[in-house]
Amino acid sequence: MEYKAISVTELNSYIKNKIADDEYLNNILIKGEISNFKHHYTGHMYFTLKDDNSLIKCIMFKSYTSNLKFVPKDGMSVLAFGTVSVFERDGVYQLYCKAMQEDGVGNLYKEYEELKNKLEKEGLFDNSHKKKLPVMPKIIGVLTSNTGSVIKDIINVSTRRNPNVYIRLYPVPVQGEGAGAKIAEAIKFMNSKNLADVLILARGGGSLEDLWPFNEEVVARAIYESKIPIVSAVGHETDFSISDFVADLRAPTPSAAAEIVVPNIVDIKQNLNTYNIRLKNALKKKVEIMQMRYEKCMKSRVYTDPLKIVNDNYIKLDMLIKSMTNGVMNKFQKSKTQAIKNFAKLDALSPLKTLSRGYSIIEKDNKIIKNIEDLKKDELIKIRMQNGEKEAKIL
Repeated sequence: MEYKAISVTELNSYIKNKIADDEYLNNILIKGEISNFKHHYTGHMYFTLKDDNSLIKCIMFKSYTSNLKFVPKDGMSVLAFGTVSVFERDGVYQLYCKAMQEDGVGNLYKEYEELKNKLEKEGLFDNSHKKKLPVMPKIIGVLTSNTGSVIKDIINVSTRRNPNVYIRLYPVPVQGEGAGAKIAEAIKFMNSKNLADVLILARGGGSLEDLWPFNEEVVARAIYESKIPIVSAVGHETDFSISDFVADLRAPTPSAAAEIVVPNIVDIKQNLNTYNIRLKNALKKKVEIMQMRYEKCMKSRVYTDPLKIVNDNYIKLDMLIKSMTNGVMNKFQKSKTQAIKNFAKLDALSPLKTLSRGYSIIEKDNKIIKNIEDLKKDELIKIRMQNGEKEAKIL
């Protein structure tokens, strides 16, 4: 019997048509746990449904995602309704999901949330415990697998940004049983020997199960107790692990972690050059300002004619002395004039002046007699005249 060969496209098309004719597969309800979930920028959702033994790829187009009443996440247990069909290009069958609802939370996701809440209450996520990354680290410690693209990406990015930086790799398993304990031991070892200025904890993307070592409590506490700053770069940008929350800084990808930790030497040189130019310009400006101040000072009278201030003060002093002298003389003249007036008044009121006009003063017992009643017969009195005095007796 001779077989006629068919193309791969024909085979995939044949299988697709066979599956399409199966009414049971056209409208099927599947129960499983979401893994490798990705919400594409187009609005479509790509994910995997799995149970303990198997998995199936799923896609939910944008026209159906708008009807969802929840936000799908890795670890969620769901009921998915849709159609099984073959994607001819890749020769794989997958579920084209039309509707989906929650069916509880997967065990791993539940453990993740419980541990996350526990550590958050204990304060392991607090910003007060976050350490600052060194500005110019010399040694970058990397905890990841020694095979794969992660370490290559970190080395490429780091050496491109700064060829002088030293990468110290501590190989650790990044998935599987016992990986969490090995990662924690590596963190403690790097700290005990002080082998790096900063640590990058990294691995590529994966499902919740693949990333699970970075969600273990032993790793979280090792990161928290580390004296060396740690950058967590686990999975893709949309993946969040407990190590991300405990670490001093989270990077969306391992390559981004290298960019964050290692400063770009070109940028540093440009900044130093800019600072150097700015410093020179500032010094030049400062010198110009000081030169202008110097020239202004030298043109001042203090330097051009230093005795002028002294002479001006001499003139002011002479004027003050003259003003004081005139003031004293004026005061003296006024006082003299007033004294003459007072003397004239006193002279006019003087008893002696009155006596010179022919008047006399009668005294008895050294008292001036003003009334005739004050005199008695046979009393002795004293009569004061202009040129002397005489005693007399009242008859």
